[in-house]
Amino acid sequence: MSRIGKKPVTLTKGVTATVTPANELIVKGPKGELRQAIDRDITIRIDAEHITIERPTDQIRHRALHGLYRSLIANMVTGVTTGFKRELELVGVGYRAAVTGQLIDLALGYSHNIIFELPKEIKASATAEKGKNPTILLESNDKQLLGAVAAKLRSLRKPEPYKGKGVRYSDEIVRRKAGKAAGK
Repeated sequence: MSRIGKKPVTLTKGVTATVTPANELIVKGPKGELRQAIDRDITIRIDAEHITIERPTDQIRHRALHGLYRSLIANMVTGVTTGFKRELELVGVGYRAAVTGQLIDLALGYSHNIIFELPKEIKASATAEKGKNPTILLESNDKQLLGAVAAKLRSLRKPEPYKGKGVRYSDEIVRRKAGKAAGK
């Protein structure tokens, strides 16, 4: 048995889960509602306080899906109760970010500003304090969508290894390389 897959997901207070006939799991909580399509081979049992995931056989495919769906469901329950946050840092001279509604205006050293439109499920805020790098804080109840949007923002100007300039996650460590002057 999968160690992750056989652990039941605990439903916290105020969270409800239902499975539709089309094998789609719907989790509702104080921070919203999330949906996840489930493979038809995987069985989901919902008790009063727990969700358990079962697989029909020990095939490699079923074993892989068992742990995957357990993790996805656990992230859904966490998302509708507390939500997720991701912080991005803009490192570089003149790098700025401004948030207006669902649009982020980024100045990343190109000849033009980049205007990035966020999905409606994500809330963003930008801060710029003197002496610190500008930061963008992304919040959502959907961990998958949040990670995808943060990765897309980071890909607009990845951190480069020589000076460390670019868009990076706040907890990311950029390995620096020695320049050509170090070789002499």
